[in-house]
Amino acid sequence: MTDRLTRHAELAERYLPDELLARFRTRAAVYDRENRFFDEDFAELVERGYPLLFVPERHGGPGLSLDEVSHLQQRLASAAPATALAINMHLMCTGVAKAMTDRGDHALDAVFAEAMAGEIFAFGISEPSNDWVMQDSRTVATPNEDGGYTLKGVKIFTSLSPVWTRLITHGRDDSDPEHPTLVYGFLTRDAPGIAVSDQWDVMGMRASQSRATILDDVRLDPQRIVRRIPVGRVPDLLTFAITSNFQLLIGSVYAGVARRALMLGAEGLRRRRSAKAGSSLAEVPESRVRLADAYAEFLAVPAQLEAYCRDFDERVDHGSDWPLLLVSARLNASTAARRTAETALLCTGGAGFDDGSEASRLFRDATAGLFHPPSADAARPMYAAALLDD
Repeated sequence: MTDRLTRHAELAERYLPDELLARFRTRAAVYDRENRFFDEDFAELVERGYPLLFVPERHGGPGLSLDEVSHLQQRLASAAPATALAINMHLMCTGVAKAMTDRGDHALDAVFAEAMAGEIFAFGISEPSNDWVMQDSRTVATPNEDGGYTLKGVKIFTSLSPVWTRLITHGRDDSDPEHPTLVYGFLTRDAPGIAVSDQWDVMGMRASQSRATILDDVRLDPQRIVRRIPVGRVPDLLTFAITSNFQLLIGSVYAGVARRALMLGAEGLRRRRSAKAGSSLAEVPESRVRLADAYAEFLAVPAQLEAYCRDFDERVDHGSDWPLLLVSARLNASTAARRTAETALLCTGGAGFDDGSEASRLFRDATAGLFHPPSADAARPMYAAALLDD
């Protein structure tokens, strides 16, 4: 235990020292107010080698585990949630590649060389009105004679839109109507037919600049295809690796938001005074109970994330329970972020309600957790079926 805690502390000092986080926290307010990308944060993360965290040592990177990256992402999100959420998408792609190569599948090994060369990966899977997510696609994949495809569709919430150079995406091939196939592969930013929406004026996580990506007859070269999977619930290492990294790293961001919200709540109670009690609100029982309840609820979140990250790293076989565990971790983290952010607002009082306050921004950032797939409504049938269906 001590060695692991020491390791996390060393990685935090190496990649996200206190002085760096202080700069990020200061800039987060500016990015949010100006609704612009986190250019300066991004440059500093690249300088420190942060996008290379998952790249294995034999490919030139540090080869961190999912548990180690999760802890770093929680720390980053405590200072700059939108920065953490956006860089998550690049880390997720490299993390998927590492998970696959660790398990003997080298289909994505090219990702490591491209990451080392400075390419930035984005996640282009989510689509409008596609609640099947990875089990289907509304993007049309038309086969070409050379074995490649032409893709036509829209991908939403493409974080890192100003800087990504590689996009993992998928489309549906219906050339055999009785056996529709999902095609997964990587697009390059300079491919003809790719356009990025100019619409991005949202409630929270504004600096992520997660704009929609429009694919208008974009060519997916045959050498960049990494999987062909039948439509539907078909187990595959690629989709398992994507689900695991996505759910646990997204959950890590909201765990970081929740931890920072609790700190702001405590600071608010210490700062404010009660005329009735003649003391700071930190000494008023009702205020203490409110903060205590939020903290007690939060503590299960980092523990759950750490347990599942370590199980994933150690290749524990949870079988068909894996989706239940992964989605639960992310849903619990995002719920905790919203509830602790609300607590922070109540503890900081009217000053926290100001649009420029950190408490207000965290509250808005936390609401983004409602929109990551699957939603709570979409996940409930999965949990009910696990208990009620034979």
